[in-house]
Amino acid sequence: MLTKCHGPVTDRTADTIAAHTLLGVLVRDVAAPAGAVRTTAEHLTVDLPGACLRVRLRARSVLHAHRFTGAVQERVPQGWAVIGFERLLTLLEQLLARWCGPGGGRLATEVRAGRAALAAALAQRPRQPARSLAEPAAGYVDSEQALLAGHPRHPAPKWRSGDPEQWRRWSPEARTAFPLHWLALRADRVQEWSAGVPTLDGLAPEVPDGHRPLPLHPWQARLLAEPLAAAQRRGDLVDLGPAGPPWHPTSSVRTLYQPEADVFVKTSLSVRITNCMRHSTAAELEKAVRLTRLLTPLLAGVDGFVLLGEPFARTVADPGLADRVGAIVRVGLGLAPDERAHLAGTLAAQEPDPAGTPTRLAAVTVDPLAWWERYVALLVPPVLRLWAAHGVVLEPHLQNVLVVTGRAGIPERVLLRDMEGVRLRTDRHADLLGALDPAVAAATAYTPDQAAARIGYCLLVNNLGELAVAVAELAGAPEEKLWDPVRIAVAATAADLGEPPELRTLLDGPTLPAKANLVVRWRGAEDPQAPYVPVPNPLAR
Repeated sequence: MLTKCHGPVTDRTADTIAAHTLLGVLVRDVAAPAGAVRTTAEHLTVDLPGACLRVRLRARSVLHAHRFTGAVQERVPQGWAVIGFERLLTLLEQLLARWCGPGGGRLATEVRAGRAALAAALAQRPRQPARSLAEPAAGYVDSEQALLAGHPRHPAPKWRSGDPEQWRRWSPEARTAFPLHWLALRADRVQEWSAGVPTLDGLAPEVPDGHRPLPLHPWQARLLAEPLAAAQRRGDLVDLGPAGPPWHPTSSVRTLYQPEADVFVKTSLSVRITNCMRHSTAAELEKAVRLTRLLTPLLAGVDGFVLLGEPFARTVADPGLADRVGAIVRVGLGLAPDERAHLAGTLAAQEPDPAGTPTRLAAVTVDPLAWWERYVALLVPPVLRLWAAHGVVLEPHLQNVLVVTGRAGIPERVLLRDMEGVRLRTDRHADLLGALDPAVAAATAYTPDQAAARIGYCLLVNNLGELAVAVAELAGAPEEKLWDPVRIAVAATAADLGEPPELRTLLDGPTLPAKANLVVRWRGAEDPQAPYVPVPNPLAR
C-alpha cells in the first residue's frame, strides 16, 4: 500500500510500480500472444529468449490485465533473484528488438522519464488541494487529480515531453488550480463553430471592441510566447494575460474544469502525453460541434447515459496558430448536491492515493458486485446500440467515463466525454462524411473494422477489463463470473436489435482486440498507427 513518502522509499515505490507496469505490457502485448506466459495460483512466469521472469500474482485476469505484488524475479542458477527496474528495462529492449524489429530509439528514455515523474508525483503529492471546494465538486476534482500511476497498460504512462518543473506547476497530480490565459482575437480573425450555448463569452474577461475572447492553457501561452507576440504586432490579437477564476486540471492535463460555472474548456497544449501531441486542430474543433449537434437528439431519451456535449469551439484564423490555440467548451456535470462523480480510471487504480483521497472503488461502495452490475447495465447497452444501430462509435475508455453515484454509492448514471474520440462508420454515414471538409471527414470516419476494434478495445478490454479485476479483488470473487452480466447485457442488446453481426461477434468470437501501447512506443509511432493484439474473449462460451 502506498503512503506519503520521500527519498529512498519513494524511489523503491516508483521502481515497483514502474516494473509491474512494464511487465504487464510485456505480457499482454508481446509475451502472451507468443505463448510465453504461464500462470499458477501464486505466480506469473514469462519465458524470454535467454531469461525467465516471474512475479507474484495479486489478481488474475482473463484479458491479461493481471495485478502483481512484490518484486520481479529472474531465474538464476541458484534459484530466483530479485531484479531491478533497469535490468527489466534492458531485458525488455532486447526482447522487443528480437521479436518486433528495430525500434525508434526512444522507449528507454520515455520509460525512465515516466518513472522519474511518478517518483516526483509520489514525493510531492500535497495532502490538501490548492483550493478548497464544496461537494460535489471537491470529490470530483479529487478523482480527476488522483490518477497518479496513469494508464495501467502503457510502458511510460507518466512520460510527458517538456520541462519537468513546468509539469509540476500545471499537472493534476499537484492538486493545483489556476486562471486561464486569455487572448482577444480581432473579430475578422476568429474561426468558430456553435451548436448553441454555452459560448466562451460568459466565461471571459472584458475584451476590446471588435474582438472575441479565446482562452489558452497558461503553459501554452508560455510555449507560444514568440508567435503570439508576432500576432499581436500584426494587430490580429491582444494578449490579455491571466484572468478570471481558478480552473482545475483534469486527468487529461489540458482539459480544465471550473466548478462554480460547472463547465470545461479543452485547450491545446504543445506537449506529448503518452502517445500523442495534445493539439486541438481546426478540423477537430469543427468535428466536436458537428457531432454534438448530431448526437444530442439520439441520446435525449436514454436514461442513465449522458454524452457530454461540446457545443462551442473557437480558434484564430491563422494557419500558423489555429491548431495550437483552439479551445472547445464542454458542458458540465449537472450534479445534484447528494451525487458524486468519479473518474472510472481512478476507481480502478491499483494503489490508494498517498494523499488519502477516497477516490478508489473501495472507498465508494460497500457492495462492489451490485456496483458492477449497475455500471454494466448503464454503460454497455447504449454504447453498443449507437454502434450497431446508428453507426456511431464512442470511445468509452477509462479516462473518458465518469460514474455518477448516489448516497448508497451505486451508479445512477454514466457520463461519456471527449468528442475527439467519437467516429462515424463509413458504411452508415457515407453521405454525411462526403459532405464534410476532407480534414474533418478524416477525423470523423471509421471503417467497420476500425469501429469494431475500437469498441472491443475501449469498452471491453480497457474499461470493463480493468474494472473487472478491481471489483473481483475487492469482492473476493472470481473475475470470470463478473463477465456474466456483461454477456447478458450484450446478448439482450443484440436480441433487441435483431442480432446484428457486430454483436454476435462480440459474444462468440474467441478473442478481443487489445491496443499494443508497448509496440507503438517501441516503434516511436503515432497513436493512430498502434497495432492490436488478441486477448481471450471472456464473453465467448
